[in-house]
Amino acid sequence: MTDPGGIRGRLARMAGRDPHERGRTATNLELFFDLTFVVAFSLTGVQLADHLAAGQYLAAVIGFVFCGFAAIWAWINFSWMASAFDTDDWLFRLTTMVQMLGVCIFALGAETFFRSLAEHRPPDNRVIVLGYVVMRIAMLAQWVRVAVSSQRYRPAALWYVVTILAAQVGWVGTAVARLSLGALVPVALVLYVVELGGPVLAERRARTPWHPHHIAERYGLLTIVTLGEGIVGTVTALQAVVGEQGWSLDAVALGLAALAINLGMWWVYFGVPTARALHAHPDRSFPWGYGHVVIFLAVAAFGAGLHVAAMSIQHHAHIHAGVVLAAIVVPLGVFLVGVLAMATYLTGFDGLCLAAVVVAIAVLAAATYAADHGVSVVAAIAIAAVAPVLTVVVDEVGGDRRRAERLDRRSGEQPEDQA
Repeated sequence: MTDPGGIRGRLARMAGRDPHERGRTATNLELFFDLTFVVAFSLTGVQLADHLAAGQYLAAVIGFVFCGFAAIWAWINFSWMASAFDTDDWLFRLTTMVQMLGVCIFALGAETFFRSLAEHRPPDNRVIVLGYVVMRIAMLAQWVRVAVSSQRYRPAALWYVVTILAAQVGWVGTAVARLSLGALVPVALVLYVVELGGPVLAERRARTPWHPHHIAERYGLLTIVTLGEGIVGTVTALQAVVGEQGWSLDAVALGLAALAINLGMWWVYFGVPTARALHAHPDRSFPWGYGHVVIFLAVAAFGAGLHVAAMSIQHHAHIHAGVVLAAIVVPLGVFLVGVLAMATYLTGFDGLCLAAVVVAIAVLAAATYAADHGVSVVAAIAIAAVAPVLTVVVDEVGGDRRRAERLDRRSGEQPEDQA
């Protein structure tokens, strides 16, 4: 792990790092921190798959969005703060480890929360709220350190402190009151307005010195971590086919198709020159950063969809084949549209890529239709695999050149000061 300024072993002032620091990369602690989210995504994804397979669609979707959004939001807050103020001293490390403990507690509460939704009881969010509050209070402590250490960033830090604290009081209130689902949803929406509005208000006071290349790497790393759930889902589905039929053509087709989808998603995401675009236009960071909530949720849901396919192949799912395919293709379609929107926002409009995504969505719809009308789940997944592959092929035919040209044209614009 890096040791900026020789500060290890003593407390450092969180006065802000250089946003143009050369060679800035993710630290070992940040990578370790990300691994705790593997647990959160995995346990939440299992619950999503189980409830979808049981035909409990409302509980599955609400539980997944609620838990996934909360975990991703906590990760986003930490990553941007660490990009700007990581001191790597013992207190920063300890506070980060407290956040990791919170993630683990949060993940343990997912099953209880989903089950309460499926049983039509008041949502039991007590454990996930406990874990979330642990994460957020630790984050609050980091911002208190910034407020104490840096006069320049004190106004921003205090806004973070106030909004985080206000939201946590509200979350604790929802857990204590045991609200009905109809009451919890609007209250949660209000609390997330507070949560998401905090950084907007804070950064208007004093933009924190986050590092564009570091932030791009951090988001890319979480994308890879989340895609790992898709690899697990691929192996699980392949194991189901092999268990039912042995090593057959269906097993080979499923393995190749599911792996092609995973690799295609990776290829599509990392084809966007995010770091360069954020460096040139840091004012675009908020829509880009917040929009990734949808992308991360879609990637995690895709992995869960493959688990649903495995249960269907093993005859453990009580839903129609069309619904099984929808559990795979809907997240995949959301991902493709989300990445296209992100790329368009950062680098400009590309009509050819838009046409490719439109055709890809049509292919995904065709795969779902085929499964709903008697085509096997394995064959339908093979059809769906054409969508990301097509998108990659179209993008590779001059996509880099077109993006470079658009970025070069935009480079004439004066970048917004990060200092």
